[in-house]
Amino acid sequence: MGRATSAAVLAVALALAACASDPARLPLGSTRADALQKLGKPTATYPLPGGGERLQYSREPEGYEVNNVDLDAAGRVVAVRSALANPIFDSPIEIGKWREADVLRTFGKPYQVTRVESFDGKIWSWQFMDNYVPRLFYVYFNPEGVVVRYFAGDNPALEMTGK
Repeated sequence: MGRATSAAVLAVALALAACASDPARLPLGSTRADALQKLGKPTATYPLPGGGERLQYSREPEGYEVNNVDLDAAGRVVAVRSALANPIFDSPIEIGKWREADVLRTFGKPYQVTRVESFDGKIWSWQFMDNYVPRLFYVYFNPEGVVVRYFAGDNPALEMTGK
């Protein structure tokens, strides 16, 4: 088999693997075992109200996706959501109420955690794609760990490299 053929076979195999591990393709009503078989081990799991569970599949910090697969108390898939598909307009964040644990359960571990001189608290950020443009979603926490604001902005790392 030549190099070109080997590369083509590898590309097809990777594409098929990506489709098989795409949470959006997981049918509602699937069992937890089905989800684990098709998607693999989640990057995090979180208990949900009513005895349910969230299986979280994150590609952060290198990637741009965080997918949540929500199971009911019986272990059946009831929702599959891309947490960063439109983090500003679809965000359930409640300013002044949500804490770090709430944000983790929704968006997963951040791409980075930073501090700036002009704000007395932590700033978490996630990479996401906005119409094929890499951006960052920022969540600001006060010193007590409560969300005080959030917004989307340009990725300064890309601006510095000229990409």
